[in-house]
Amino acid sequence: MQITVELPDDLAAHPNAAHEAMEAFAIEGYRSGALSAYQTRVLLGFDTRYELDGFLKEHGVWAHAYSVEDLEKDAAGFQRRG
Repeated sequence: MQITVELPDDLAAHPNAAHEAMEAFAIEGYRSGALSAYQTRVLLGFDTRYELDGFLKEHGVWAHAYSVEDLEKDAAGFQRRG
């Protein structure tokens, strides 16, 4: 799906305005709990959870950085792999 967002001229003048807007959207979505870690990772195009964790740390996002639920999902995944 494609979503079009109208940015003010001063923001649109940034060299990577679309990327910056996507990052801000993803950060706030993750921080508020509207987006899961997986959804945020896919939205930003990261291949691994470690890339997402690094990105979140760079942007000062610590809430939900790695929850018990994330640990349980990871453990279940490891068990399925044998």
